Amino acid sequence: MKYGICMLAAVAVREAPSMKSQMTNQLLFGELVIINDTVNDWFLTETADDGFTGWVQNNQLKELSKADFNTLKEAKPYYLQTLSAQIKVNKSIIPVFRGARFHGWKQGVFTIAGEKYYYKKAVHGVPENAGSREILKVAGYYLNVPYLQGGRTPLGIDGAALVQMAFKMNGINLPRYADQQVGKGEQILFVEASAPGDLAFFESDDGTISHVGIILKGNKILHSSGKVRIDTLDHQGIFNTEAGKYTHRLRVVKRIIQL
Repeated sequence: MKYGICMLAAVAVREAPSMKSQMTNQLLFGELVIINDTVNDWFLTETADDGFTGWVQNNQLKELSKADFNTLKEAKPYYLQTLSAQIKVNKSIIPVFRGARFHGWKQGVFTIAGEKYYYKKAVHGVPENAGSREILKVAGYYLNVPYLQGGRTPLGIDGAALVQMAFKMNGINLPRYADQQVGKGEQILFVEASAPGDLAFFESDDGTISHVGIILKGNKILHSSGKVRIDTLDHQGIFNTEAGKYTHRLRVVKRIIQL
């Protein structure tokens, strides 16, 4: 078994070991992976936080020893909160996006495999016992970001990634996709009984979970459809006022954070 870390702003994770294969996810700077297999120039990776598997080009990851992997995994996480930034290492500059992870950041410095990286501005430290206020604050940073299937950056993000990033940056790891996330939390029987920070899941015509959003106050929902947007939510689903119609059919509401 091998281990690795993403040292670039965003790296495509693909369904198969080919550039022609669909992008199913993205790794952000600082994310740790387990390398389970190698095919030509591709690694089959499993993300340390959520266990999502997919193929990444081997020249886009830095391999780690098991000891370094464990040290980074156990270090206190800090995340980039701003849209983008530049971090320094030796004489190089690495651009990174919101959600980049700086393991054990302290006073502008963090270390990866014995090498020091520098980012002197403020970062997002994971709060203790984060509540809906913290979740919604992070989610709101992505408002008007374009929809991108498999995307997890401010340049493009899908609905499940929006949910995952909002919770992840507050110390709660959720699975990568909506049909996996729906298995978490406590079911709320009626949408009228939901609270800000609850998750609403929506089904496609064949009954499978295909979409998720974060419930806001005032019968509103934040979700990614075309772009990250705010729409109206009721017992039927999401009503898009611009389109003048329902766009997503409600299946279930789940509470991840207890009130």
